[in-house]
Amino acid sequence: MSCREKAVGRTRGGLNTKLHTIVDGLGNPVAFLLSPGNDHDSSHAIRLLEQVRIRESRVLADRAYGAAAIRDYILEQGASYVIPPKSNTPDPWPVDWHLYKINY
Repeated sequence: MSCREKAVGRTRGGLNTKLHTIVDGLGNPVAFLLSPGNDHDSSHAIRLLEQVRIRESRVLADRAYGAAAIRDYILEQGASYVIPPKSNTPDPWPVDWHLYKINY
C-alpha cells in the first residue's frame, strides 16, 4: 500500500495526515475524510460533501473551499454556501458575514 493510499504526505514537519470533517449545526461530526498532509484542502471537498445529504442546507467553509467547482457542486445539490472569497478573487461573490462569523 502506497503512502497516498494510507493518506500520508510529506510536509516540512515530516509525514502528516489531514482530517477533513463535516459537522452539523451543533458541531457534531457527520462525515470525515483522511488525506495526505501535503494535499490542498479543496481537492477533497466534493468527495467529502458526497458523503452527506446537503439539499436545503447551508454549507459554511473557509476561503480554501471557495473554488468555483465546489461552489457549483453545492448549488447543484440544492444547497447554498457561505464561503468567503479569497482577497485576490477577481469577481468576488456576496457573503453573509454575520452568519459566517457566528458559526465559523
